[in-house]
Amino acid sequence: MMAKILVVDDEQDLELLIRQKFRKKIREGAYEFVFAQNGFEALTQLTAHPDIDVVLSDINMPEMDGLTLLTKLPDANPILKAIMVSAYSDMDNIRTAMNRGAFDFVVKPVNFEDLDITIEKTLQHVIELKKTMQAIKENNILRMYVDENVLNFMTHKEFENSLLSNETIDATVLFIDICGFTAITEHVAADKVVSMINKYFDVMVQEIIAQNGHIDKFMGDAVMAVFRGEYHLDRAIDAALAVRDKMHGADDIQAGDKTFTPSVSIGINSGEMISGNIGSATLKRLDYTVIGDAVNLAQRLQTVAQANQIIVSADVYEKAKGSFALNKIGEVILKNKAKPVEIYEVVD
Repeated sequence: MMAKILVVDDEQDLELLIRQKFRKKIREGAYEFVFAQNGFEALTQLTAHPDIDVVLSDINMPEMDGLTLLTKLPDANPILKAIMVSAYSDMDNIRTAMNRGAFDFVVKPVNFEDLDITIEKTLQHVIELKKTMQAIKENNILRMYVDENVLNFMTHKEFENSLLSNETIDATVLFIDICGFTAITEHVAADKVVSMINKYFDVMVQEIIAQNGHIDKFMGDAVMAVFRGEYHLDRAIDAALAVRDKMHGADDIQAGDKTFTPSVSIGINSGEMISGNIGSATLKRLDYTVIGDAVNLAQRLQTVAQANQIIVSADVYEKAKGSFALNKIGEVILKNKAKPVEIYEVVD
């Protein structure tokens, strides 16, 4: 599959240099490059080439600079990602670029081997986003709204019965909650709250997808993810650790006299659960999800986790102790559990 890359830079000889350095991948049909000399030209090219996957952009350019271009990209194509390639490598420019949505930053003079690796990494992320978007489209009947044609199709009993089928699987469920977020919403405008929470969710989704996890649902300021297949528990814990580290490293948010420090509390549990379409056939609204005691326990474990804690059960501890460092916390009383539950914290 060919990747289309837009290069935005006012250096006259850059196009020739790019074609020389990437001639093998161009010849093999792996990369196709499109060029623009400033942000305005870049937006024109994005209109002409809606299938562009990655943008490589300089910062200092006439008419429209790269940092301004970054603010325009989501409207032009919300899927594509930008890599800034600039000699302006001071921390202010890097932070501004990242805050405006840049995926990565490469410093001039360019190390083309490093640039190639960065492009590959960015393309992989774009591919995963496309897969997720495609899955949402293909399962739109189960996730949001349905159009008239699908509704008519769903009136057939055979299809209705197939939708309500289910299976028992062995999987791992991950619940992630943004700590203290409800309190900060009382001091921040609604549009900014939505922007903030979507930004945090995107960080979590990237790490979950990187470990081949599936986003089951968003619940207020929490995320539920399911990991199936080989090493599903290990991959879930790796995703949890990555999410915790990314959120812990995020900038504080100031709202009046209140300061919000982003952090998460996480619960993980693994075991047998029922997977299927849960909902109402009458309403034609179904949600493909997992249910069962193992799922409920994962959510209960999240509720007792403190900020930056990843909490698991004793059963998960036995399965994971050979691969991860875990500390015993002790026994806790969980809702709807007759007996105290022994819990552990994933350290690393």
